Amino acid sequence: MIDALLLNAAILLVLVLILWAISVRINDVSFIDAFWGAGMGVMAIASFAQVPDPGNLALLLLIMTTAWGFRLGFHLYLRWRQDGEDARYERMLRKDREQGRFAIAALSKVFLGQAVLLFITCLPAQLGILGSAKGAPVTGLAWLGLGVFLVGIFFEWVGDWQLKQFKADPANKGEVMDRGLWRYTRHPNYFGDACAWWGIWLAAASLGWEVAAWSVIGPIFLTFTLTKWSGAPLLEGGMKKRRPQYTAYIERTSGFIPMPPRKNR
Repeated sequence: MIDALLLNAAILLVLVLILWAISVRINDVSFIDAFWGAGMGVMAIASFAQVPDPGNLALLLLIMTTAWGFRLGFHLYLRWRQDGEDARYERMLRKDREQGRFAIAALSKVFLGQAVLLFITCLPAQLGILGSAKGAPVTGLAWLGLGVFLVGIFFEWVGDWQLKQFKADPANKGEVMDRGLWRYTRHPNYFGDACAWWGIWLAAASLGWEVAAWSVIGPIFLTFTLTKWSGAPLLEGGMKKRRPQYTAYIERTSGFIPMPPRKNR
């Protein structure tokens, strides 16, 4: 299994270096967000290709990971094509651009770090698929994982669709999205991401405690980054500055787990 993981890491590194070269050519790294999901799908495919006799569990994990990853990758790619450079990356690399160090900064600050975190986050899919070499069956725990995953997919896909429809209406310009799933959680897409990967982890954990223990860092890290690091905190900091009414939305709406809205005091 170690050899298979090393091969996955090598494939990931080659892809990241190719994307880095493209970013230097176009002077924009923002499309790396699209690779976050798609890259995990690639890691699942690379793992599946190395299993001599993949059973139903390996196939289930492959379908779950690629469905989540390529949908998210395509969604974020289209958003980048429409909106252009992400303000977060522009701020991160502004001084390096001015000092002529964009290429090395893009590699060290963005692409290599993303590659490491991507590899770690998708360990449940990699270890689960690679550990199913003997045709491991789909157990009750794996079915539970699929159920959690489907809840996540619903919140992520529907939440993204509702937000897209909201933004497409000129009458909503400058307003805060607080309808549909966004009425119950300020981040239905982030909640969906977390559920999807906890579901994938549960399915992988059905192989035994070793896979569960070695791969649990994936959903833990993803949940942490969405709720405490580069997800909600960065997004909400900007929203409060651009839209004063967002503070009232925070007061009445759950930050992550969907809950009935609170009455504003």
